[in-house]
Amino acid sequence: MTAELTGYTDKLSVAPGEQIRFMVSTELTSYTSNLVRLIHGDENAAGPGFKEEAVVTEIDGFKPGRRQVARTGSFVVVPDCTLLSEVTSFTLQAWIWPTTPQFGETQGLLSKWAPEGKGFSLEIGEEGALELWLGDGGTASKFSTECALRAREWYFVAASFDSQSGRLVLVQWQCSGWPADSSSACLEETVQARVSCRNGQPMVMAASCLGTDPANYRAALGLFNGKIDSPRLFNRALNHDEIELLKRDIPPTEVAGDDLVGCWDFSLDQSSAKITDSGPNQLHGAAVNMPTRAVTGHNWTSSEADHKHAPQEYGAVHFHQDDLEDARWQPDFELSVPVGLRSGIYAARLVGEGQEDHVPFIVRPPRGATRGPILFLVPTFTYLAYANDRMEAGQTFFASQPEGMFTQDPLDHYLSQRPEFAMSFYDNHSDGSGCCYSSSLRPLVNMRPKYRHILTKGGRNLSADLYLIDWLDQKGYEYDVATDGDLHEDGLDLLAGYRVLVTGTHPEYWTAQMLESLERFLAQGGRLAYLGGNGFYWVTSVDPERPHVIECRRGMAGTRAWDSAPGECFHSTTGEMGGLWRYRGKAPNKIAGIGFAAQGWSDPAPGYTRQPGSFDRRAAFIFEGIGADETICEFGLIYGGAAGDELDRIDFGLGTPHHTLLLASSSGHGPSISPVIEDYLQADSSLLGRDWPNVRADMVYFETPNNGAVFSVGSICWCASLSHNDYDNNVSRITQNVLDAFSKAEKLPPTAL
Repeated sequence: MTAELTGYTDKLSVAPGEQIRFMVSTELTSYTSNLVRLIHGDENAAGPGFKEEAVVTEIDGFKPGRRQVARTGSFVVVPDCTLLSEVTSFTLQAWIWPTTPQFGETQGLLSKWAPEGKGFSLEIGEEGALELWLGDGGTASKFSTECALRAREWYFVAASFDSQSGRLVLVQWQCSGWPADSSSACLEETVQARVSCRNGQPMVMAASCLGTDPANYRAALGLFNGKIDSPRLFNRALNHDEIELLKRDIPPTEVAGDDLVGCWDFSLDQSSAKITDSGPNQLHGAAVNMPTRAVTGHNWTSSEADHKHAPQEYGAVHFHQDDLEDARWQPDFELSVPVGLRSGIYAARLVGEGQEDHVPFIVRPPRGATRGPILFLVPTFTYLAYANDRMEAGQTFFASQPEGMFTQDPLDHYLSQRPEFAMSFYDNHSDGSGCCYSSSLRPLVNMRPKYRHILTKGGRNLSADLYLIDWLDQKGYEYDVATDGDLHEDGLDLLAGYRVLVTGTHPEYWTAQMLESLERFLAQGGRLAYLGGNGFYWVTSVDPERPHVIECRRGMAGTRAWDSAPGECFHSTTGEMGGLWRYRGKAPNKIAGIGFAAQGWSDPAPGYTRQPGSFDRRAAFIFEGIGADETICEFGLIYGGAAGDELDRIDFGLGTPHHTLLLASSSGHGPSISPVIEDYLQADSSLLGRDWPNVRADMVYFETPNNGAVFSVGSICWCASLSHNDYDNNVSRITQNVLDAFSKAEKLPPTAL
């Protein structure tokens, strides 16, 4: 794939008989498309190589090419109406918390402005001062406080203009209350200016105006970085005393009720895109491109950290110039998934003039039907969390390593040229705030079968999960494939009829609904094969109104890329507390027997050494054919061993069931692998050395009620070792022993229960 050919789908999971649409952008005049089932992605010559299986469908053939463009930046649109278009004299007022006021670009705050210079626009100017533009289409005038605002501080801003007298007032007041603040200013003068709001434009917030391209009506100019709280519009010029009352948070209806045009309350409808006008005219608007909601406002007292308990203190929205909810490309072709098509991981393969892209999606089993006893749950929420990861969180790590050790994939270089494809949960917005929403309705550049991750020099996430798909096929298992999104939506119904749930290599992001369904599945006798690491870790939510969007608030603890701001740890989409499941009383150890312990990416990966639990008669079936002194897996396509990347370990204090058998553990990890932050309360001398007993991967087994069981391997790299020696190795043997017993045995061997 290059800059000339890329695409995405309108859904990540689809059942036979349902439709899926493909959006494509290319500079080529034409390209071909066809459907393939993805089997193995890693092109490493030491492995089986890239594998795909063509499927003849209606999408086969030539397609005309066209260039499509994504438009980033969040803002609010309030549709034009008579009340807005007839405004001549007015007062605009809001509280703002700019994050990049001296960005060198104009940033709109509250505007009804046409590009030809007609209407009004309250903005932050290129030098960081508050500015007001006025125009009637013939002349346009700019007025400025000529005093730069500071970043990340609350300001009361107001602009008042009387079209009859020409009296103009422009106020920026820093809200700390300190006297004579140097960034506070007030401009008051009589001016020669004219205003006409009959410009056919909506009122916008956090932008100067909409773009002129009708095909991209949601594109906006003059985008703002920062928070806006309680914006208001009056249809006359308020006097000093009235503006002072607004500054003191007196309700606008009490200040100038009959002259109030709009009073937008961002504390309402925080889980949605709706922007509610709480005034008498009900001029409701809509937020575009998913600005961050449920954030602290200008009056936050810190007495409540949950926006639901003090909504009046969460009346702000945080806008970003690089937000993106939906690329809004037009569909280029559509597939009606053939009835009878086997469940699996598929892609539309796009080819043209030497360029190639695979646009992946999952075909789940027909609703209410199963193909076999095994369900492979593809961790698409993890894929979304890492989607278009620009590796900002790892820059310090990369800088500490020898030059040339890490090489980016061509897809990483392509992504660097496409900032409009937005970012991952591991990146910061251009203003430094963490990215807490991720959408599937955009090109997901690193969710590709051949993608080689900079950390592993091989597969990770989708490309790593194909290691397991290839092995399941080689061993002749009958299995179905579904996504964690399917589990979130369908719950326990999705798991009905399966004996075994098999995870992907990195099932890190789980919702409350998913965890509840898995717990119930295990309680009813289901069996779990957790064949990865760093699973069940972050609290994740799915937007009920926009199910293509997931949310993650990092909280203030855990091994993380950024901190949530104080008071902003609760999700806007569901209202639940974010952060680690560990701090919600649902540590991964309770589900899988192990939890996240360590991570590192530049050293050879060791194998596992058998522990006493592996010789317990309860575990005999797992180690059938494995020697008593045999080291497990000192080989593999990633780091040369199975215990690498991110590792999990036993912790009875965090909920590992006490009858859990410790089967095997890794040891002797290199200096790049360090323990997770959440395991340490303070820094002390024990952290200075490299003798960290918690830096290891633990393989465990335990039984659950009704003849269920859990087997966990504790490493993301486990599946990258399955194909070694033509699939004849001890990692393959152990995995096959477990899946054979889990999928075929009515009753497992003698248990501790």
